Amino acid sequence: MTFKEQIKQGIPTTLPPRKEYDTTINHAPKRKEILTEEEKKLALRNALRYFDKKQHEELLPEFKEELEKYGRIYMYRFRPDYKMYARPIDEYPGKSEQAKAIMVMIQNNLDYAVAQHPHELITYGGNGAVFSNWAQYLLTMKYLSEMTDKQTLVMYSGHPMGLFPSHKDAPRVVVTNGMMIPNYSKPDDWEKFNALGVTQYGQMTAGSYMYIGPQGIVHGTTITVLNGFRKIGKSPKGNLFVTAGLGGMSGAQPKAGNIAGCITVCAEVNPKITQVRLDQGWIDEKITDLDELVARVRKAKENKEVVSLAYLGNVVDVWEKFAEEDVYIDLGSDQTSLHNPWAGGYYPVDMSFEESNEMMANNPELFKEKVQETLRRHAKAINKHTEKGTYFFDYGNAFLLEASRAGADVMNPNPTLGREFKYPSYVQDIMGPMCFDYGFGPFRWVCTSGKPEDLAKTDAIACKVLEKIMKKSPEEIQQQMADNIQWIKGAQENKLVVGSQARILYADAEGRMKIAEAFNKAIKKGKIGPVVLGRDHHDVSGTDSPYRETSNIYDGSRFTADMAIHNVIGDSFRGATWVSIHNGGGVGWGEVINGGFGMLLDGSKDASRRLKSMLFWDVNNGIARRSWARNDEAVFAIKRAMEVEKKLKVTLPNLVDDALLENM
Repeated sequence: MTFKEQIKQGIPTTLPPRKEYDTTINHAPKRKEILTEEEKKLALRNALRYFDKKQHEELLPEFKEELEKYGRIYMYRFRPDYKMYARPIDEYPGKSEQAKAIMVMIQNNLDYAVAQHPHELITYGGNGAVFSNWAQYLLTMKYLSEMTDKQTLVMYSGHPMGLFPSHKDAPRVVVTNGMMIPNYSKPDDWEKFNALGVTQYGQMTAGSYMYIGPQGIVHGTTITVLNGFRKIGKSPKGNLFVTAGLGGMSGAQPKAGNIAGCITVCAEVNPKITQVRLDQGWIDEKITDLDELVARVRKAKENKEVVSLAYLGNVVDVWEKFAEEDVYIDLGSDQTSLHNPWAGGYYPVDMSFEESNEMMANNPELFKEKVQETLRRHAKAINKHTEKGTYFFDYGNAFLLEASRAGADVMNPNPTLGREFKYPSYVQDIMGPMCFDYGFGPFRWVCTSGKPEDLAKTDAIACKVLEKIMKKSPEEIQQQMADNIQWIKGAQENKLVVGSQARILYADAEGRMKIAEAFNKAIKKGKIGPVVLGRDHHDVSGTDSPYRETSNIYDGSRFTADMAIHNVIGDSFRGATWVSIHNGGGVGWGEVINGGFGMLLDGSKDASRRLKSMLFWDVNNGIARRSWARNDEAVFAIKRAMEVEKKLKVTLPNLVDDALLENM
């Protein structure tokens, strides 16, 4: 069968042969044993409903074995034989160009070069899934190959509910992931209901088909590190940034450190992923000995090198060793997957990677104790450095939240609403006031032709647009404009593409709309192929996350999720090609609601109309909420937006004199 025929086939009527478990692939860890015997039967019933009754007898023992061995039913037998990657859009079967674009993006999320655990359909973060099993993937691709521009595919946490009649301006796909009743949104609830096959953790861009490999977080981390050094009044050159994690998104940190121009030390416990990052060129050197690491850092400081060093081992050992050896750390953070602390997101100190994985599966309660013990030690070591002047920030991975739950010394002795911890979230002090409040966030695009030359052309177009905008930009956003022009000019030489021909930069509503319109005109003229627009959910408007994206909201509303819900509703009727809304993300299940979109530009008048309508809302919804929270930068930005668009009328806050309240 050809590739197109396999896509159109969906779930095969004749069972394919069983596949060998490929040990060369990075696999998800075994999930904890959480189902009762009756619930295991329910999980099997749920899995078998995808298949003809006559196949149940053969599949039942196989699925039972997967559930027992891995804690989930992945249906490995049905993993396609074709290579998984984002093909040029015209290689996909279908009646809708928009649907074909979505197929491009789904396959990019599962590309072996992109996905963290490709055979388990997990893109990043240890549990950020595109689908729960291979039957869902096959059925979804079949539906996309059949649908027209007058139908919408409805996705329930990885399950394709079906095609429904709609209209050409409706989204082609509507995605929800993990939208639990609030009282059923604890970590163990995810373990249980995911094992039953009825919900999944979509992370942010994994389950919304908009992940572009580590490039997205490279850019965000570059901006964060640059602004972090600006905050402490230092140049990055010759100064040290210490962090942890080389997995899905965290693997971008060393590359970002190099682009920012500092010395980066990034610890990772997984030997396989550390080697992958070295082979990819995302780290410069791998070091396995702490004494050697200390000597190498001292040399780098002396020579003012720009270098990224991966330490294969636990980051707690690094913090402790650097304190012992008096190695000064300028910036410190952590990007291990602490949204997922009990299932491979964070590893105990003084134990091997293999020992930890065994304990995680076979003695989860002891594993949890060891993790919490390590978090207390981790925080204690960080505190020693911050007492000497190190600037530490939480990188939105729930480090401070989980450390506090473990009883670590991370709480603010004089807490205020939104400032409960000793250390800020990077959004509170860096990205929030410097970027999000002004409307700057992670705009991204993918060239569906798959041609590198198309990406180079879009880079040039975007750069030209930004340079033109910058000439008339107010002083308040000149730095943001300059950073992104510098980024886009260096994008090609930094070799950021992994998987699809994609790019990211931070832009405000004006920048996003003007870049998108310039792309659409270039497509119409035949200069480039169709382009998919999107963004990270980690943005101005898409995500309500009290310990990350909305951590610099201090009016008490940071625990509400109105903004994210309104964002995705508004995008869906303003012209998005697909929309998604998720429970859970980088900070954990039950801790965040986040929404995203994708939009195909095909050179048409319809695309031009949709991009202007949708992108304006997608950004300004968030700025309006931030301005109502009395964020000065957001008040400035929304007033400016109202001057440009006379139909925009936003409720502005009246400020109360502090002295009046103090004299009550």
